[in-house]
Amino acid sequence: MSSVPVAVVTGSNKGIGFAIVRALCKQFPGDVYLTARDPDRGQKAVAKLQEEGLRALFHQLDIDDLQSIRALRDFLKEKYGGLNVLINNAGIAFKVHDTTPFAIQAEVTLKTNFFGTRNVCTELLPLMKPYGKVVNVSSMVSSSALGGCSRELQQKFRSDTITEDELVELMTKFVEDTKKSVHEKEGWPNTAYGVSKIGVTVLSRIQARMLNEKRKGDHILLNACCPGWVRTDMAGPKATKSPDEGAETPVYLALLPSDADGPHGQFLSNKTVRTW
Repeated sequence: MSSVPVAVVTGSNKGIGFAIVRALCKQFPGDVYLTARDPDRGQKAVAKLQEEGLRALFHQLDIDDLQSIRALRDFLKEKYGGLNVLINNAGIAFKVHDTTPFAIQAEVTLKTNFFGTRNVCTELLPLMKPYGKVVNVSSMVSSSALGGCSRELQQKFRSDTITEDELVELMTKFVEDTKKSVHEKEGWPNTAYGVSKIGVTVLSRIQARMLNEKRKGDHILLNACCPGWVRTDMAGPKATKSPDEGAETPVYLALLPSDADGPHGQFLSNKTVRTW
Protein backbone atom coordinates (compact mmCIF):
# COMPACT_ATOMS: atom_id res chain seq x y z
CA MET A 1 0.00 0.00 0.00
CA SER A 2 1.36 3.39 -1.00
CA SER A 3 1.94 6.02 1.69
CA VAL A 4 1.96 8.75 -0.99
CA PRO A 5 -0.76 11.38 -0.48
CA VAL A 6 -3.50 11.20 -3.11
CA ALA A 7 -5.92 13.74 -4.61
CA VAL A 8 -8.92 13.03 -6.85
CA VAL A 9 -10.76 15.54 -9.04
CA THR A 10 -14.09 14.44 -10.54
CA GLY A 11 -15.06 15.45 -14.08
CA SER A 12 -11.60 16.74 -14.88
CA ASN A 13 -10.78 16.01 -18.52
CA LYS A 14 -11.65 19.61 -19.51
CA GLY A 15 -12.69 23.02 -18.22
CA ILE A 16 -12.32 23.95 -14.57
CA GLY A 17 -11.66 20.35 -13.51
CA PHE A 18 -8.71 20.11 -15.90
CA ALA A 19 -7.34 23.43 -14.63
CA ILE A 20 -7.67 22.17 -11.02
CA VAL A 21 -5.69 19.03 -11.89
CA ARG A 22 -3.02 21.14 -13.60
CA ALA A 23 -2.67 23.35 -10.49
CA LEU A 24 -2.56 20.35 -8.15
CA CYS A 25 0.13 18.68 -10.28
CA LYS A 26 2.28 21.76 -9.61
CA GLN A 27 1.45 22.17 -5.92
CA PHE A 28 0.17 18.95 -4.31
CA PRO A 29 2.88 16.70 -2.84
CA GLY A 30 1.49 13.39 -4.08
CA ASP A 31 -0.46 11.56 -6.77
CA VAL A 32 -3.18 13.49 -8.58
CA TYR A 33 -5.98 11.60 -10.33
CA LEU A 34 -7.75 13.10 -13.30
CA THR A 35 -11.09 11.35 -13.77
CA ALA A 36 -13.53 11.27 -16.67
CA ARG A 37 -16.50 9.21 -17.82
CA ASP A 38 -14.78 8.47 -21.12
CA PRO A 39 -11.38 6.79 -20.69
CA ASP A 40 -10.22 7.99 -24.11
CA ARG A 41 -10.87 11.65 -23.26
CA GLY A 42 -9.32 11.17 -19.84
CA GLN A 43 -6.12 9.63 -21.23
CA LYS A 44 -5.83 12.43 -23.80
CA ALA A 45 -6.13 15.02 -21.04
CA VAL A 46 -3.40 13.27 -19.03
CA ALA A 47 -1.19 13.22 -22.16
CA LYS A 48 -1.77 16.96 -22.62
CA LEU A 49 -0.52 17.60 -19.08
CA GLN A 50 2.44 15.32 -19.75
CA GLU A 51 3.41 17.58 -22.66
CA GLU A 52 3.51 20.43 -20.13
CA GLY A 53 5.87 18.37 -17.99
CA LEU A 54 3.16 17.55 -15.44
CA ARG A 55 2.29 14.11 -14.09
CA ALA A 56 -1.35 13.25 -13.55
CA LEU A 57 -2.77 9.74 -13.31
CA PHE A 58 -6.06 8.61 -14.81
CA HIS A 59 -8.98 6.69 -13.34
CA GLN A 60 -12.36 6.24 -14.99
CA LEU A 61 -15.27 7.77 -13.06
CA ASP A 62 -18.86 8.40 -14.07
CA ILE A 63 -20.59 9.99 -11.09
CA ASP A 64 -23.98 8.90 -12.49
CA ASP A 65 -22.90 5.27 -12.14
CA LEU A 66 -22.67 3.82 -8.62
CA GLN A 67 -20.55 0.89 -9.81
CA SER A 68 -18.03 3.29 -11.32
CA ILE A 69 -17.86 5.26 -8.04
CA ARG A 70 -17.38 2.06 -6.06
CA ALA A 71 -14.64 0.85 -8.40
CA LEU A 72 -12.73 4.06 -7.70
CA ARG A 73 -13.41 3.69 -3.97
CA ASP A 74 -12.02 0.15 -3.91
CA PHE A 75 -8.98 1.18 -5.95
CA LEU A 76 -8.14 4.06 -3.59
CA LYS A 77 -8.65 1.88 -0.52
CA GLU A 78 -6.41 -0.86 -1.84
CA LYS A 79 -3.63 1.29 -3.32
CA TYR A 80 -3.49 4.19 -0.85
CA GLY A 81 -5.52 3.09 2.15
CA GLY A 82 -7.68 6.19 1.76
CA LEU A 83 -7.77 9.67 0.26
CA ASN A 84 -6.28 13.05 1.17
CA VAL A 85 -8.03 15.46 -1.18
CA LEU A 86 -11.39 15.09 -2.93
CA ILE A 87 -12.65 17.79 -5.29
CA ASN A 88 -16.20 17.16 -6.49
CA ASN A 89 -16.14 19.17 -9.70
CA ALA A 90 -18.21 17.05 -12.11
CA GLY A 91 -21.44 18.72 -13.15
CA ILE A 92 -23.67 19.56 -16.08
CA ALA A 93 -25.81 22.48 -17.22
CA PHE A 94 -28.27 22.88 -20.06
CA LYS A 95 -27.71 25.89 -22.29
CA VAL A 96 -30.04 28.85 -21.72
CA HIS A 97 -31.82 28.37 -25.05
CA ASP A 98 -32.08 24.59 -24.80
CA THR A 99 -35.58 23.45 -25.82
CA THR A 100 -35.55 20.27 -23.71
CA PRO A 101 -38.70 20.28 -21.52
CA PHE A 102 -37.97 21.80 -18.10
CA ALA A 103 -39.01 18.66 -16.21
CA ILE A 104 -36.42 16.62 -18.11
CA GLN A 105 -33.78 19.30 -17.58
CA ALA A 106 -34.57 19.20 -13.86
CA GLU A 107 -34.31 15.42 -13.62
CA VAL A 108 -31.09 15.16 -15.64
CA THR A 109 -29.40 18.12 -13.93
CA LEU A 110 -30.19 16.98 -10.40
CA LYS A 111 -29.27 13.38 -11.19
CA THR A 112 -25.67 14.43 -11.84
CA ASN A 113 -25.09 17.65 -9.92
CA PHE A 114 -26.80 16.66 -6.70
CA PHE A 115 -27.44 12.92 -6.56
CA GLY A 116 -24.21 11.97 -8.36
CA THR A 117 -22.12 14.25 -6.15
CA ARG A 118 -23.88 12.90 -3.07
CA ASN A 119 -23.12 9.31 -4.11
CA VAL A 120 -19.44 10.15 -4.55
CA CYS A 121 -19.43 11.66 -1.04
CA THR A 122 -21.27 8.68 0.47
CA GLU A 123 -18.65 6.28 -0.93
CA LEU A 124 -15.48 8.36 -0.60
CA LEU A 125 -15.90 10.48 2.55
CA PRO A 126 -15.34 7.44 4.80
CA LEU A 127 -11.93 7.07 3.07
CA MET A 128 -10.78 10.60 3.94
CA LYS A 129 -7.59 10.51 5.95
CA PRO A 130 -6.96 12.81 8.93
CA TYR A 131 -6.27 16.41 7.81
CA GLY A 132 -7.99 15.62 4.50
CA LYS A 133 -9.71 18.27 2.41
CA VAL A 134 -13.03 17.98 0.58
CA VAL A 135 -14.15 20.65 -1.88
CA ASN A 136 -17.61 20.56 -3.44
CA VAL A 137 -17.77 22.84 -6.47
CA SER A 138 -21.06 24.71 -6.25
CA SER A 139 -21.98 28.08 -7.75
CA MET A 140 -23.07 31.59 -6.81
CA VAL A 141 -26.19 30.60 -8.74
CA SER A 142 -27.07 28.57 -5.64
CA SER A 143 -27.32 31.86 -3.71
CA SER A 144 -29.46 33.61 -6.31
CA ALA A 145 -31.64 30.49 -6.68
CA LEU A 146 -32.05 30.41 -2.89
CA GLY A 147 -33.26 34.02 -3.08
CA GLY A 148 -35.84 32.87 -5.64
CA CYS A 149 -37.26 30.22 -3.32
CA SER A 150 -40.29 30.74 -1.10
CA ARG A 151 -39.57 31.88 2.45
CA GLU A 152 -40.48 28.43 3.73
CA LEU A 153 -37.97 26.73 1.43
CA GLN A 154 -35.30 29.30 2.26
CA GLN A 155 -35.73 28.54 5.96
CA LYS A 156 -35.33 24.83 5.30
CA PHE A 157 -32.22 25.29 3.16
CA ARG A 158 -30.62 27.66 5.67
CA SER A 159 -31.43 25.47 8.68
CA ASP A 160 -28.49 24.33 10.82
CA THR A 161 -30.33 21.13 11.67
CA ILE A 162 -31.55 19.96 8.23
CA THR A 163 -30.58 16.31 7.68
CA GLU A 164 -29.26 14.69 4.53
CA ASP A 165 -32.49 12.68 4.23
CA GLU A 166 -34.56 15.85 4.43
CA LEU A 167 -32.41 17.49 1.77
CA VAL A 168 -32.77 14.45 -0.52
CA GLU A 169 -36.54 14.63 0.01
CA LEU A 170 -36.58 18.32 -1.02
CA MET A 171 -34.44 17.72 -4.12
CA THR A 172 -36.69 14.81 -5.12
CA LYS A 173 -39.76 16.97 -4.56
CA PHE A 174 -38.39 19.66 -6.88
CA VAL A 175 -38.05 17.12 -9.71
CA GLU A 176 -41.55 15.74 -9.01
CA ASP A 177 -43.02 19.26 -8.88
CA THR A 178 -41.51 20.12 -12.28
CA LYS A 179 -43.10 17.00 -13.77
CA LYS A 180 -46.50 18.16 -12.51
CA SER A 181 -45.73 21.74 -13.66
CA VAL A 182 -46.37 23.02 -10.13
CA HIS A 183 -42.79 23.88 -9.11
CA GLU A 184 -43.33 27.66 -9.16
CA LYS A 185 -46.58 27.33 -7.24
CA GLU A 186 -44.66 25.21 -4.70
CA GLY A 187 -42.14 27.99 -4.15
CA TRP A 188 -39.28 26.84 -6.39
CA PRO A 189 -37.25 29.12 -8.70
CA ASN A 190 -37.23 28.46 -12.43
CA THR A 191 -33.66 27.14 -12.58
CA ALA A 192 -32.80 23.46 -12.43
CA TYR A 193 -29.07 24.22 -12.31
CA GLY A 194 -29.62 26.69 -9.47
CA VAL A 195 -31.64 24.20 -7.42
CA SER A 196 -29.05 21.46 -8.04
CA LYS A 197 -26.35 23.78 -6.67
CA ILE A 198 -28.50 24.74 -3.65
CA GLY A 199 -28.41 21.00 -3.04
CA VAL A 200 -24.59 20.88 -3.28
CA THR A 201 -24.10 23.87 -0.96
CA VAL A 202 -26.54 22.58 1.66
CA LEU A 203 -25.14 19.05 1.40
CA SER A 204 -21.69 20.48 2.15
CA ARG A 205 -23.01 22.22 5.27
CA ILE A 206 -24.60 18.97 6.45
CA GLN A 207 -21.48 16.90 5.73
CA ALA A 208 -19.25 19.35 7.60
CA ARG A 209 -21.58 19.11 10.59
CA MET A 210 -21.45 15.29 10.45
CA LEU A 211 -17.64 15.36 10.33
CA ASN A 212 -17.67 17.57 13.45
CA GLU A 213 -19.96 15.13 15.22
CA LYS A 214 -18.30 11.88 14.18
CA ARG A 215 -14.66 12.66 13.32
CA LYS A 216 -13.81 15.87 15.12
CA GLY A 217 -10.28 14.73 15.94
CA ASP A 218 -9.43 14.05 12.29
CA HIS A 219 -9.35 17.75 11.35
CA ILE A 220 -10.95 17.16 7.94
CA LEU A 221 -12.06 20.41 6.30
CA LEU A 222 -15.03 20.32 3.91
CA ASN A 223 -16.37 23.32 2.01
CA ALA A 224 -18.43 24.33 -1.01
CA CYS A 225 -17.21 27.01 -3.38
CA CYS A 226 -18.04 28.96 -6.51
CA PRO A 227 -15.24 29.03 -9.09
CA GLY A 228 -16.76 32.14 -10.69
CA TRP A 229 -18.00 32.69 -14.23
CA VAL A 230 -15.47 30.73 -16.24
CA ARG A 231 -14.87 30.35 -19.97
CA THR A 232 -15.74 26.68 -20.45
CA ASP A 233 -17.99 24.62 -22.72
CA MET A 234 -20.60 25.03 -19.99
CA ALA A 235 -20.49 28.82 -19.48
CA GLY A 236 -19.43 29.85 -22.97
CA PRO A 237 -16.76 32.18 -24.37
CA LYS A 238 -18.09 35.44 -22.87
CA ALA A 239 -17.38 34.46 -19.25
CA THR A 240 -15.00 36.68 -17.31
CA LYS A 241 -12.52 34.15 -15.89
CA SER A 242 -10.10 31.72 -17.51
CA PRO A 243 -10.27 28.08 -16.32
CA ASP A 244 -7.01 28.60 -14.40
CA GLU A 245 -8.56 31.55 -12.57
CA GLY A 246 -11.67 29.46 -11.91
CA ALA A 247 -9.48 26.78 -10.34
CA GLU A 248 -7.99 29.19 -7.78
CA THR A 249 -10.61 28.94 -5.02
CA PRO A 250 -11.09 25.12 -5.23
CA VAL A 251 -7.30 24.65 -5.19
CA TYR A 252 -6.89 27.10 -2.29
CA LEU A 253 -9.40 25.02 -0.27
CA ALA A 254 -7.77 21.73 -1.29
CA LEU A 255 -4.35 22.92 -0.14
CA LEU A 256 -5.26 24.57 3.17
CA PRO A 257 -2.39 23.94 5.62
CA SER A 258 -2.76 21.00 8.02
CA ASP A 259 -2.90 23.34 11.03
CA ALA A 260 -5.82 25.32 9.57
CA ASP A 261 -9.03 24.93 11.56
CA GLY A 262 -11.20 26.61 8.91
CA PRO A 263 -12.95 27.45 6.76
CA HIS A 264 -15.16 24.41 7.33
CA GLY A 265 -18.78 23.93 6.28
CA GLN A 266 -18.68 27.25 4.43
CA PHE A 267 -19.52 28.53 0.97
CA LEU A 268 -16.70 30.53 -0.63
CA SER A 269 -16.04 32.52 -3.77
CA ASN A 270 -12.79 34.33 -4.58
CA LYS A 271 -11.28 32.62 -1.51
CA THR A 272 -13.76 34.51 0.68
CA VAL A 273 -16.48 33.04 2.91
CA ARG A 274 -19.94 34.14 1.72
CA THR A 275 -23.10 34.38 3.78
CA TRP A 276 -25.50 31.56 3.00
